[in-house]
Amino acid sequence: MNGADGSRRMPPEAMRRFDPKRLWALVVKESLQAVRDPSTLLIAFVLPVVLLLLFSYAVSLDVRAVRIGVVQESESASAQSLAAAFAGTRYLNVTFAHDRREVSERVVSGELRGFVVIPQDFEQRLADRGARPLVQIIADGSQPNTANYVTNYAQGVVQTWRGGLGIEASPAGVTLEPRYWFNAELESRRSLVPGAIAIVMTIIGTMLTALVVAREWERGTMEAVLSTPASVAEILIGKLLPYFALGMLATLGATALAVFIFDVPLRGSLAALLLLSATFMVPALGQGLLISSVTRNQFLAAQIALFSGFLPAFMLSGFLYEIDAMPAPIRAITWFIPARYFVSSLKTVFLAGDIWAVFVPNLLAMAGIGILFFVLAKRATRKNLE
Repeated sequence: MNGADGSRRMPPEAMRRFDPKRLWALVVKESLQAVRDPSTLLIAFVLPVVLLLLFSYAVSLDVRAVRIGVVQESESASAQSLAAAFAGTRYLNVTFAHDRREVSERVVSGELRGFVVIPQDFEQRLADRGARPLVQIIADGSQPNTANYVTNYAQGVVQTWRGGLGIEASPAGVTLEPRYWFNAELESRRSLVPGAIAIVMTIIGTMLTALVVAREWERGTMEAVLSTPASVAEILIGKLLPYFALGMLATLGATALAVFIFDVPLRGSLAALLLLSATFMVPALGQGLLISSVTRNQFLAAQIALFSGFLPAFMLSGFLYEIDAMPAPIRAITWFIPARYFVSSLKTVFLAGDIWAVFVPNLLAMAGIGILFFVLAKRATRKNLE
């Protein structure tokens, strides 16, 4: 069909038809733009390494070498034996004293997290066989979790020490031997590192996409692309495929670091991990695209992506805090957060293996949320076209 100036014009039905060549051209254009942008490469490849290092070494839920004081008011052989038992555990870093005033000031200043008092009448209490507590345990309640650890560890040391005394120890009818599945060493790193991969993917999928596309709206280049014969679907897919590839490369890199550097076992298959990651990228990219299409402003897009993407993934996905311990209204909100399903799947594939009874519901939930985001983003973009 020729125009008034004699040039050949594309018929409207051809403009609406999905064209793989146009899509490939858009993908190449977006890929070149991403490669030439240092901030994109920094977020995609450097930030994941930094986050994994932080969650592997700087952030730990393991409590070891807790600083406590042991006050020996009794100089008996039994009291000295118990004090030696406190010094022999790897979970406590013990400072000895003979007067509780020596350690109480250090608890106030934060140098110690608590102290244990072995009283002067320790031998008499020991002879009473449980009628009175053997020791007094005082912990710093300003840090409740650490205070609980100090109390439980101290009680465990006393019980273990007393159990080693054949005469004073009461016979136990039942012996409990705990066994821990999936993470027998109770290393918090093995739980944090898989969850950190979900945070990395959220940053790349949601925050990076929202910022990059919003920047194009600000500069006016998005309107120029929308004025081309390419359909809305081609434009959206062409913009997102390079960031999808970046996300998958970041997943492979983070997995290699987790397995070979941070000693996190990958008991499942790499194929299952890639399938889970690819499915999670659908809602992550869709959310970023929707944010940018609605806001069309980098600053506003960054703020919304932070509050609707990164923080929920960090706080409400089960990455750091147990979902079952949250109030019921917050637990209801977590069902709409894609990272909840991804974190659960990552911990399963790393620590347990390929358990498809867990994977399939999570895959369906992530895909459903992603489709919803893409439908809304396409409608928002189509409105802008009109």
